[in-house]
Amino acid sequence: MTDTAPTHDSPQDTAPDLSSRNPDWWRQAVVYQVYPRSFADFDGDGLGDLRGITGRLPHLAALGVDAVWLSPFYPSELADGGYDVADHRDVDPRLGTLDDFAALTAEAHRLGLKVIVDLVPNHTSHRHAWFQEALRAGPGSPARDRYVFRAGRGAHGELPPTDWQSVFGGSAWRRVPDGQWYLHLFAPEQPDLNWGSGEVRADFRTTLRFWADRGVDGFRVDVAHALAKDLDEPLRDVGDIGATGEGALPLVPPGSHPYYDRDEVHEIYRDWRRILDSYSPPRTAVAEAWVPGHRRALYARPDELGQAFNFEYLQTGWDAGQLRPVITESLATARAAGASATWVLSNHDVVRHASRLALPPGTDENAWLLSGGRAPAVDEAAGLRRARAATLLMLALPGSAYLYQGEELGLPEVADLPAEVLQDPVWEQTGRARKGRDGCRVPLPWTTTGASYGFGPGAAWLPQPPCFAAYAVEAQDGVEGSTLELYRSALRLRRKLLEGESLTWVEGGPAGVLAFARSGGRRCVTNLSGRAVPLPPGEVLLSSSPLTGRRLDPDTTVWLA
Repeated sequence: MTDTAPTHDSPQDTAPDLSSRNPDWWRQAVVYQVYPRSFADFDGDGLGDLRGITGRLPHLAALGVDAVWLSPFYPSELADGGYDVADHRDVDPRLGTLDDFAALTAEAHRLGLKVIVDLVPNHTSHRHAWFQEALRAGPGSPARDRYVFRAGRGAHGELPPTDWQSVFGGSAWRRVPDGQWYLHLFAPEQPDLNWGSGEVRADFRTTLRFWADRGVDGFRVDVAHALAKDLDEPLRDVGDIGATGEGALPLVPPGSHPYYDRDEVHEIYRDWRRILDSYSPPRTAVAEAWVPGHRRALYARPDELGQAFNFEYLQTGWDAGQLRPVITESLATARAAGASATWVLSNHDVVRHASRLALPPGTDENAWLLSGGRAPAVDEAAGLRRARAATLLMLALPGSAYLYQGEELGLPEVADLPAEVLQDPVWEQTGRARKGRDGCRVPLPWTTTGASYGFGPGAAWLPQPPCFAAYAVEAQDGVEGSTLELYRSALRLRRKLLEGESLTWVEGGPAGVLAFARSGGRRCVTNLSGRAVPLPPGEVLLSSSPLTGRRLDPDTTVWLA
C-alpha cells in the first residue's frame, strides 16, 4: 500500500487540548448522548432522572468521553419523549429540580466533563403557558401570533390550510374549537412557534442565557432547519415535491421550501452566535439539520452554530465503496464551513447500529420492527462484531464523535417490544403503521440482576429483555475483549491518533478495505469485504476483534502505528 496526498488538511497540527482553557475543545471531542428517562433512575419511579445521571457520571469519566449531552429534561407530558416542552427554563418535576441540574453540572465539571443540553426551538408543548393563552385569546390576538394559526380551506374552513404533512404522519394542521387551525410539524401536542415573532426570538435569547449562566457548555439545536417558514399569504402547498418527512430532501430550489431549510433561518443563528460568544469560553452549538451536505455547511459556519450533525454517514451502508466518498465529502464540507466534521452511528431516533448494520442491504427497517425483529432474523454476534468495527473506524476519523448511551455496551435494538408498551407518538399517529423509536430507548442495564438490571430500584418504564443482563456494565467491566473495554481503550488511544485534522487515504489495498493515515503515520484499516485479507505491516495498537496471526478478518478494524 502507498500513501497519497492528504484529502483534508488543517493548519491545526497539534494534539487536541480539550481542557476548559481551549475554546475549540469541541472540534475533536467525544460527546456522549444521555436520554434522561432511560439512563438511570434514582428515585425508583421507573423513569430516569437527573440524580440518577449524576450518580453515574463516573462511568462516563472512566469511559473517556469529553462531554455529556442531555436530551430534554424539561417539563413535558411526554407526548414525544420530552421534545414537547412546556417550559424551556425548568426541569420536569419527575426528573428533578434546578438544584439537581446544578449538582449534575458541578459534578460533571469536577470530573472534567462538559455539559451540553438539548434546545427545542421549533415548537412547544400544547401545555405551554403561551399556547394555552393563545387558545383563550382567539383569532387575531398577539398571543396567537407567537404560533402559526390560520383559517382553513373549504366552504366552512373545514379543510386544513395547506397540504403540509407531519413528520409523524398525517396532516400538520389541527383545528381548534373556534375554527382556526394551528401548525404542528410533529405531534399535535407540539404546536410550531412563529419565528417571525419578536417575542419568540427574545424569549429564546433569554433561554440561551438562562442555561449558559448555569454553566452549560453548549447546545444541541433540535430540528434546526425548520424554524423559518414561508407564512406569507396565501400559504403554499408542498404539492408533489416529495418533502413530507423530516429526513426528506426538498426537490425545490435550495432555501425556498415552505418550511424546511429556508435561508431566513440563518439570521436566527447569527443572532444566537453573538450571545454564545459573549461567554468565556464561548458556548458551543451543534445543529440537527436534515439537509444535504452543502446546505448543512451553512449551519456550521463560525458565525452561526459552528457544527452540524452528519446524517449521511449514519445512513450509509456497511460498504467500502459507499463509505469512502461520504467520509471524503463530509470532511470537505466541514472544512469549507470552517467547522470540524461530526460522526454518529446511533441516537435516540434510529435503530441501534449493533442491529442496523447486521440487516441485509435494502431492508425496510420499519417492516423489520413490525415483525418483532424476526424477518429477517439478526445474528446478534455478527451485528456486534460489525458495530465494533464501525465504531473503531468512526473514532479514528478527524472531528467530533457523538456516542449514544448504551452503545459502549454493544446494546442491540429491542425490536420485539409489544404494542401495549409502546409510547412513541409515531405508533398511533400513523395508525400503527410505523412502530417508532422506543426500541432504542429501552433503559440501560447496569447490573446483571435486579428488577431493572440496576437502572433503578424497581421496574423500568419500558421493559428490558433478559439478554440485557449479558450486556450490563457489571458483566463487562474489567473483562478483556468486552465491548465496554474496547470503547475505553479506543478513547484512551484516540487523542494520540488525533494530531491535527488531516486524513490521508491509503491506496492500493484489497477491494472492500478502507485504510487511511492520520498525522504521525498512525493508520486505521477496516475490512468490509467478505473475506480475510493480509494485515498491513505495523504495530497493532487496537483491534475491534481478535486477530489471527497477520490476517485481518471480515468486519474488523485495526489501528496501526
